[in-house]
Amino acid sequence: MIPSPLDPVALAQGVRSGQRRAVARAITLIESTRPDHRTLAEALLHELLPYTGGAARIGITGVPGAGKSTFIESFGLHVLAQGKRPAVLAVDPSSPRTGGSILGDKTRMEDLSRDPRAFIRPSPSGCTLGGVARRTREAMLVCEAAGFDVIVVETVGVGQSETAVADMVDMFLLVLVPGGGDELQGIKKGIVELADAVIVNKADGDLATAAARAARDYANALHLLAAPASGWQVPVLTCSALTRCGIDAVWETVQRHRDTLGASGALTARRAEQARAWMWNEVSETLLQSLREDQRIAALLPEMERTVAAGQLAPGAAARALVARFRGTI
Repeated sequence: MIPSPLDPVALAQGVRSGQRRAVARAITLIESTRPDHRTLAEALLHELLPYTGGAARIGITGVPGAGKSTFIESFGLHVLAQGKRPAVLAVDPSSPRTGGSILGDKTRMEDLSRDPRAFIRPSPSGCTLGGVARRTREAMLVCEAAGFDVIVVETVGVGQSETAVADMVDMFLLVLVPGGGDELQGIKKGIVELADAVIVNKADGDLATAAARAARDYANALHLLAAPASGWQVPVLTCSALTRCGIDAVWETVQRHRDTLGASGALTARRAEQARAWMWNEVSETLLQSLREDQRIAALLPEMERTVAAGQLAPGAAARALVARFRGTI
C-alpha cells in the first residue's frame, strides 16, 4: 500500500523503505504550490532530513546538442554496474506562454528508466531561473533518504542563468562537443569557472580527432583561469556516451573529486554554504509570494501596472511603492 501524501510520517517511512511510488509522491508533494501542501512537505522533510547527505550530488549542464541525456544514461548505467543506485532529477524548460513542459527525459533514457534500481524524475523549470526547478534541492533530499547513492541533476541547458545547479551539488560537470575550432567562443566564461570537470562528448567516429583537439584547447584555456579555492585541478576528459567509451574515467574522476574535497574538509564547507544560500533563497521566494498574495497589493497592482506600462511612472519607483505598501508604511 502506497502511503498517502496527506500523512507525512507514513510517506517518509515509505520513502525510507525505498518504495518508488512513495518517492514519486513525495516529490510531487514538495513541488506543489498549494499552501496546505507546503506545510505537509515541510513536515515530510523534517522526518527525512536525518537520513540525507550520504549521496554524491552531481550537476550536469551542457550546450544544446551536447548529448546530455545520452551521457547521463551511459553514466547511470555505469554507476549501476559499480553497485550504486543513481537517481536523475532532470529539469525541462517550461513554456513562458503556457507554462507547459514536455518532460521527455524518460523517453531519452530508455535503458536506464527500465532498471528498477534507478530513478528518473523529470520536473518543469517553471518560472525559476538557473536551469533548475525551485524544489530540486528538496527532491535531492528525498532521493537520498530513499537510499540512492548518486544524485544527478540535469539542467535545461547552458546560458547566462544556467548556473544555479552549481550551488546545490558537490561536483559540477560541463558537457561539451567538438566543433570547428572556435568552441571557446560560444561558452560563457562564468560557467567554465564553475565547472569541476569538463567533458568533451561524442569522441567517436569522425569526431574522435576533433574531440581530442577540443579537449586540448579547453585544457589550455582552463590554465588561464584562477585555480579553485579547494585546490582541485579541473580535468578535461573525452568520452563517447553513444559507445560508452570513457565513461569509466568520468566515474573515477567523480570519486577522486569526492575523496579530495572530503579529505580537505572542502566538501563539508561547500554543503554548509549551500545550505545557508538555500535558506536565503527561500526567504526571497517566500517574501515575493507573500507580496503577490497580499490583498492590499492586489488592489493596488492593476493601476500601478497601467501607469508603468503607459510610461507615467518609473518601474523602480513603482516597485518601491509596492514594497512600502506591503510593509504598511504607506
